[in-house]
Formats: sequence, structure tokens, C-alpha cells
Amino acid sequence: MSHLRPSPVLTSLLALLLMPACSTTPSVRSGLPPLQTVTSVDLERYLGTWYEIASFPQSFQRGCTGTTATYSLKDDGEIEVLNRCRKGSLTGRESTALGRARVTDTATNAQLEVSFFGPFWGDYWVIDLGEDYEYAVVGHPGRDYLWILSRTSTMEEGVYAGILERLVVQGYETGRLVRTVQ
Repeated sequence: MSHLRPSPVLTSLLALLLMPACSTTPSVRSGLPPLQTVTSVDLERYLGTWYEIASFPQSFQRGCTGTTATYSLKDDGEIEVLNRCRKGSLTGRESTALGRARVTDTATNAQLEVSFFGPFWGDYWVIDLGEDYEYAVVGHPGRDYLWILSRTSTMEEGVYAGILERLVVQGYETGRLVRTVQ
């Protein structure tokens, strides 16, 4: 009976391919420091409608203008997420997506995950938040997703500039942000 031994090249290649999966977080795999969330989110204050001021472009939002997200508490403790936008222009056809969110860090309520597609969940971390909940910034530990939200359809440029400065410190490429037509 012959014994098969994997080649050293194959073993090394497999180790290189699997090594990133062993890192604890996407930010570590990307060489970035861990993403910092806000110290606390009062979910009751967070509920309601938010206007998207800017975001990293995503295929599922292609062509969207007038984008909003409305959060409401469900009887089972999860949060209903209703995303709305107008396709092509502010007078275009309305497009909606209904999802759900759940808190994954109950000590702060700043780390949630959201699902719009059955059993698939994505990280939704609150990484910046106005003192009066007038704005929120939602990110992803791998820095792949980013949304700047406001309770109103516009945001003062000074507030926006301050958010951008804090995002750079967090390792975000702010040049990728696209302002949302509201």
C-alpha cells in the first residue's frame, strides 16, 4: 500500500490560503486596528427614521436617491428595518427592502447585525453618534460598508467634516464616500 504525502508546495499554499480565516476579525486580516464603536446606544432613541447623507457605494443601492432607513422595535425584541429609496431621481419609483436587526453586544447596544436575506446576517456597528442622536455613523469591522445618517435630509458641513476626520482615524477611506441626493 502506498502512502500519499501532500507536496510541501501544496501544504504551504493551503496554509497561506487558510491563514486569513484564522484571524479574529476582518480588520485584523486587513491590517487595520479593531473598529471602535460608540460606548453606548439607547435603542429607544435610535429608533425612527434616518436619512442617508453619504455611503460607500453598494450594488444593492445602485441608482438610489432620497434614501431613508426606519427602525422600529418588534414584539420579539428584534428591530424591524425598512429601507426606502427612489430609483434614478427623487421623483422616481420607490424601492423598499424590509429586514431585521438584532443586538449582538448587549453591554453597549452598539454592535448589531442585520439581515435582509433569510439566514444571512451582516455586521451593523454604530461607530459615531451625535449627542442628541441627530446623526449616526454605521460601519463594518472590515471597513467594507459605511453609512452616514441624519435625522434630517441635510447635514451641516462642519458636522460632516468632523465625522470624516473621525472616520480617517478609524481607518476608513473617506474618498470612497458618495453623497446621497436627498
